[in-house]
Amino acid sequence: MEPIYLDHNATTPVDSRVVEAMLPYLGEQFGNASSVHQWGRDAKVALENSREMIASIINCKPQELFFTSGGTESDNIAILGTATRFKGSKKHLIVGAAEHHAVLEPAEHLAEQEGFDLDLLPVDNEGFSSDDQLAALVRDDTCLVSVMHGNNESGAIQNIAGLSEVAHQKSALFHTDAVQSIGKVKVDVVEMDVDLLSLTGHKIYGPKGCGGLFVREGIKIAPLFYGGSHEKKRRPGTENIAGAVGLARALEIAEQCREEDFKRLSQLADYFIDQLTEKIEDVRMNSPRKNRIPQTINFSLIGTEGESLVLSLDLKGVAVSSGSACTSGAVEPSHVLTAMKIPAVEAQGAIRVSMGRSTNKDQIDYLLKELPPIVERLREMSPIYNRK
Repeated sequence: MEPIYLDHNATTPVDSRVVEAMLPYLGEQFGNASSVHQWGRDAKVALENSREMIASIINCKPQELFFTSGGTESDNIAILGTATRFKGSKKHLIVGAAEHHAVLEPAEHLAEQEGFDLDLLPVDNEGFSSDDQLAALVRDDTCLVSVMHGNNESGAIQNIAGLSEVAHQKSALFHTDAVQSIGKVKVDVVEMDVDLLSLTGHKIYGPKGCGGLFVREGIKIAPLFYGGSHEKKRRPGTENIAGAVGLARALEIAEQCREEDFKRLSQLADYFIDQLTEKIEDVRMNSPRKNRIPQTINFSLIGTEGESLVLSLDLKGVAVSSGSACTSGAVEPSHVLTAMKIPAVEAQGAIRVSMGRSTNKDQIDYLLKELPPIVERLREMSPIYNRK
């Protein structure tokens, strides 16, 4: 069996069609889009064509989309830029308790260093937040609410339209991190009624180092960086033309096969979950069965430790994650699972399987064959596991 990659939420291989689209801008078409000569004009056309392609897919105006270096930068610009813009008039923030650290940490910085009030929007044991929970937190001085669309660890898809409606009733802006959902489920900024939205390329078979931030027309946010008029001063610096082209092409391809991929991966995920719970006892599913990015399956194998599971599977040629790749190596339980009120001893035994376009039933069957003896061995070594 060839090595099996089941960590697509961490990153994906770049699609060959994306590489093909990018190559000219890594070679002979090397111009700076700010230059007025032919080389610069060619780069500018490629940049604006990419912007228009992405805008058409997420249903926004091209002038509302700004290129960044990725999801983390987009989140930081959204959170810090909005807060700085409202500082002195509105000093309350609400972010989801299960957000990515790219949202949580800038929000915590604002609370600890800039005097903002910060509330965390709770989630239930499946990872969902409710409109009523948000309504209980939002205030007249709330400047921003930020809730992730599709969670990177649990896969839970939030009802963003409902949450944004609650925020807007108090005139708060609404931001959503769509890094894990874009290209996998429908993302429409009009239907979702969001004011800001973050996206990136490397989760959808595009290049690392290029992402985007949607900012609804008329909304002013303070820049984080200075030094040029690029991207309407929202993100100064010479644009990554090859990255923008690759991001647009990756999203175009993802959108073309989105519905087919969703159906296939949903069926494969259901098969895996059913077989897993049949073959191994004491399994806790941390991902919801419904309203989930289908390729994301998070589960706890009680009486084991996540890192040991990951390393044991790696020796068998299977790549999975014990949580978000951005927090691997941490000894504490995942903050997402903690927010879902999953007991620490169970959260420590959690792994995330995230499938992709290359995933097939034979690979899933191989994982299902190799996993039970690994779990049995680790449980025999465990001082805390009590078999039923």
